Amino acid sequence: MKTNTPVPVLYFVPQPLDNLRLAHLCGPLDENLRQISAALDLSIFRRGEKFIVSGHNAEKGLELLEKFYAQAKKIITIDEVQLALVEQRAASSLQKATESGFATSTEDDESAPAKRRSTKATTKTTAKTSATSKDVVKEVAPLAVEEALESPILKTRRSDLRGRTPHQNTYLKAILEHDITFGVGPAGTGKTYLAVACAVDALERDAVKRIVLTRPAVEAGERLGFLPGDLAQKVDPYLRPLYDALYDLLGFDRTQKMFEKQVIEIAPLAYMRGRTLNHSFIILDEAQNTTPEQMKMFLTRIGFGSKAVVTGDVTQIDLQRHQKSGLVDACQVLRNVRGIAFNQFTSVDVVRHPLVGRIVDAYEEATQHQDQQDAEIVSLKQATAMTKPRRR
Repeated sequence: MKTNTPVPVLYFVPQPLDNLRLAHLCGPLDENLRQISAALDLSIFRRGEKFIVSGHNAEKGLELLEKFYAQAKKIITIDEVQLALVEQRAASSLQKATESGFATSTEDDESAPAKRRSTKATTKTTAKTSATSKDVVKEVAPLAVEEALESPILKTRRSDLRGRTPHQNTYLKAILEHDITFGVGPAGTGKTYLAVACAVDALERDAVKRIVLTRPAVEAGERLGFLPGDLAQKVDPYLRPLYDALYDLLGFDRTQKMFEKQVIEIAPLAYMRGRTLNHSFIILDEAQNTTPEQMKMFLTRIGFGSKAVVTGDVTQIDLQRHQKSGLVDACQVLRNVRGIAFNQFTSVDVVRHPLVGRIVDAYEEATQHQDQQDAEIVSLKQATAMTKPRRR
């Protein structure tokens, strides 16, 4: 007989009581409370100054309420609420992964002596080595978690710019430490925005002399025909996300002046062949729509003192079905090349509306289910072909 687990119910009474803070915490028409409730799948009721939080994630909801009430001397926007939800989701995901890793390592270490006892030869050296490795795992792993939660400081117009998830922090560190960095993951994980932020930071520190932006001109399932204007005007619609990031990080006027001075350059991928880009920060966006030949051509354009960042989402490939993605090919071919960093984002790293992460998860589950069905059909056809008697 199944027993229903009780739903946790927690209470939050703000101390010291401040009506202005309460108003800032709840937001207009309790919008902030609704955002927290929807993201964590719980219920938040307010009775005067008391908050009643019920649901299996009640502890996380109570933690957010306490955090926001401490910061509620000013108005708390929906953006701040959603960013805090992203950080909390990423931190809990990292903690779960770390704990599962610790459990696996501990089990392996504990089972090692039993395996050694079953063998004929047992030396004191192996026992000492095993104990040392176990102690190292316990001491190093928490330090790795702390490093993953630290974000590099970038010199941009936005003082609050930083990585919001461990994967984003790792991505930023990889860009700063490597000459070529790949950022692969679903939409909304900050791949392009953080790459532009690192480019602006390198330009502000005089580490590079210019920023080069490029992407393949491939429509997302539509044929727009010939676009009017010169080369830059034709490519503008495809590079709009990069423009938006530059305007946010540098300001509209300064970005326009840099375009006029060719400090920021728009270079369509089709016209990159034959160039050597020295002392440049190059960003290839939407790289999943490149062919293997285009990807090889782009990666070999890098000159002295240059950095390159390649971003893309392998689940949104707009190429023809018979064409292989250059991003997928590069991840396979260059996996073991020194000096190149690969970063894989997941739905946990989505820094957009909470529904975007759920949408990404739903599509991934549907794709996995379809792949499983296709594999079962293929195996069934093979089994049928093997058992079918041959005609003489």
